[in-house]
Amino acid sequence: MSAGRDWERYLGGLCDVPALGFRLDTGRMRLQEQALAELTQKFDGAFDAMQAIEDGAVANLTEGRRVGHYWLRAPHLAPDPQIRRAIEDAAMQIKEFAARVLDGSIRPPAAAGAKFTDMLLVGIGGSALGPQFIADALGGADDPVRPHFIDNTDPEGIARTLAALGSRLAQTLVIVTSKSGGTIETRNGMIELQHAFRQRDLSFPQQAVAVTGEGSALHRTAQEQRWLATFPMWDWVGGRTSQTSAVGLLPAALQGIDVRRFLEGAAACDEATRVRDLRGNPAAMLAATWHVAGAGRGERMMIVVPYRDRLVLFGRYLQQLVMESLGKSHTRAGAPVAQGLTVFGNKGSTDQHAYIQQLRDGRDDFFVLFLHTLEDGCPPTVDVEPDTTSGDYLLGFMLGTRAALSEKGRRSMTLTLPRIDAFSLGALIALFERAVGLYAELIDVNAYDQPGVEAGKKAASEALALQRAALRLLRTRTDAAFSADEIARALGCPESVADLHLILERLAANPARSVSAEGEDSLVRRYRAG
Repeated sequence: MSAGRDWERYLGGLCDVPALGFRLDTGRMRLQEQALAELTQKFDGAFDAMQAIEDGAVANLTEGRRVGHYWLRAPHLAPDPQIRRAIEDAAMQIKEFAARVLDGSIRPPAAAGAKFTDMLLVGIGGSALGPQFIADALGGADDPVRPHFIDNTDPEGIARTLAALGSRLAQTLVIVTSKSGGTIETRNGMIELQHAFRQRDLSFPQQAVAVTGEGSALHRTAQEQRWLATFPMWDWVGGRTSQTSAVGLLPAALQGIDVRRFLEGAAACDEATRVRDLRGNPAAMLAATWHVAGAGRGERMMIVVPYRDRLVLFGRYLQQLVMESLGKSHTRAGAPVAQGLTVFGNKGSTDQHAYIQQLRDGRDDFFVLFLHTLEDGCPPTVDVEPDTTSGDYLLGFMLGTRAALSEKGRRSMTLTLPRIDAFSLGALIALFERAVGLYAELIDVNAYDQPGVEAGKKAASEALALQRAALRLLRTRTDAAFSADEIARALGCPESVADLHLILERLAANPARSVSAEGEDSLVRRYRAG
């Protein structure tokens, strides 16, 4: 391609947002003018729908809920005075609590004269992915309170986190986050921590706070046990869009991150993405590229490749935001569809030594989102070659990979941020929240529910019920050993024998569970209690 044509392509696909310092280059996405023109009418409806959401319409129809994460960074836009006051009161509570922790007014009881040095966030999904991303992206060695996470019900993972804290558990503030208060993984993590605190003669309530819905089981526990504080989660804020609520703001404030600037960035992006102009609205352009590239059915995956180490967790965060929001089996009217947008990614230039080979020479079933920043974040320490720094190479590798993909006709777009700071990351999160909302309108799905997640929880409960029934049977017949098939038939669920086999194998592999296996061949082993 000639230099003139390349510049034309760049300008033709560029969405420049000076208020944010963002530039979205879609010139390599092979967008046709006709395709964009055909989307214009759909976007008129999508813009109307987004305005209705911000005005307080019930947008989550299956759960009968409003969708109000936009109000969190602009409380004056809330449709009801009580919602505005609740947001403002929560922001003040977060600010005051964090200030008292950081100045030592709120301190751990068992460490005389000491401040809290660490915080341990217990949550999962949206209650963990956003805080993890921001903590890693904006944190550093001089954080006044160092963040740690329990985001799974893996006992070894919990044990490793506790081992890493060691004696500092006595100076660790625990934040338990669950809107419903009944999230099993979070509950399990809390119980494991309560046990660890008892073993060390520490007072869990005097080192714990809850972020939860009013009246939830977690809220009642925190109130009854007199935890240090409780912070609100509202039913109009979904977990995956909760980073500008107490879920994200509380740990960020404790870490010393400028949450005011973070909210300002999100608010500025909301303002920029309300523009009813497809080409001038970066969220609309993102949604349009997703729609055109995937034929409105998610036929191509989005590979997210940030070229900064501090952005490595953005792909994980974005994976939940996009896939949980858009991966739906029915339209809002109930018509069957198979919608979604698959998200993968890690970081550049690491990926040039991993899956870029397939992206260039393998299946053409994706598009790439390159993400980079203009500022390196630190001054260069040394030239690795004449007039060339490591940061120069980082950009060079991104441009080289982009060019190599273009040579083979592979689609990509590039999002440029000025720097990694609280303002830019607030805007980045708001950008993709709006893009998801707009795209959901284009494909007519409810972006704010998650029936598939609930189905998985139900199936997990059934598997645990199966385990408990098997244990009861074994404990009443300690004189005999049984195969998985025999147990399944005795329990009246022969169709569950494969699941039961795996359950029994795991129980037998852990001596503390008091189930033994007899026989070398795992497929015909017999099991007994004791």
